[in-house]
Amino acid sequence: MTAAVLRDVTLRDGLQLTGKALPVERKADIVRRLLALGVPALEIGSMARPDLVPPMANTMELIAALTPEERQRCWVWVATPRHVEKAAEAGVRNFQYCFSVSDAHNKANIGRTTEDSVAAMPDAVRLAEAAGGSIQLCLATSFTCPFDGPVDPERVLAIANDPRTAGAEDIVLADTLGQAHPGAVAALVSAVHTRTPPRRIVFHGHDTWGMGVGNTLAAIASGATMVDGSLGGLGGCPFAPGASGNTSTEDILFATRPEWFTPATLAALVELSEDLLAELGEPNRSRAAEGVRSKAVAFEWVSARVAG
Repeated sequence: MTAAVLRDVTLRDGLQLTGKALPVERKADIVRRLLALGVPALEIGSMARPDLVPPMANTMELIAALTPEERQRCWVWVATPRHVEKAAEAGVRNFQYCFSVSDAHNKANIGRTTEDSVAAMPDAVRLAEAAGGSIQLCLATSFTCPFDGPVDPERVLAIANDPRTAGAEDIVLADTLGQAHPGAVAALVSAVHTRTPPRRIVFHGHDTWGMGVGNTLAAIASGATMVDGSLGGLGGCPFAPGASGNTSTEDILFATRPEWFTPATLAALVELSEDLLAELGEPNRSRAAEGVRSKAVAFEWVSARVAG
């Protein structure tokens, strides 16, 4: 299996449910350490209202603290054309334009209907292109909604085929609640791959029911070429009851083994993750992190650097 590009979303989706805001300097350090380890892409913040999602309040300051070269590998969550405009003025060039397939969740998360978000997307695309940037179409609740239950795959395909979303270079299929299973993920990714305009498919998974890695591998096998994860499985959506942490970055990398990923890289990621999670008072949900700390010292992925 060809390894997909891993995007670490710790600093956005990972942090947004935590009760503790990280200072800009700490966030910038995490960005630089992840990039230095070889992580190809990061999601570093959100233009969501700071009173609703306090851990994202210093996103603009973080953007300003990074170099243009660092920002080139970073994505920022946006939900309106005005978000794109403000982020572009700050130096962002990679925009993740996100809304929910489910109307009920979109109203809870963004305060508007799905149709309203689709209707606004051409303006968001225009602003991103004017800034010389790239924009993704991110579809939250692509599989299930916390309020309405299962989501019809045809609704996902209709949005993906809507002419108003045509300007997106990528499409993100998000299992927001972590309730999907590998068969459902494979079917939807395959349908998007074969029945919608050509563009990169990104899979964003959560591990609520223990299917995070399995779903990610199913997505890759079916055509996804970018996948999201967060350190230690940190994360969740504050407006989606039942959502738990993202699929662990460490677990995805251990399963997919991209060329840049080595036992030393994994050990460094686990050290970074455990320091961050301890700082936040959050549990570590990564099974690969458990393995790294094991006593099976004959296995090259076990590390003496990480405390047992």
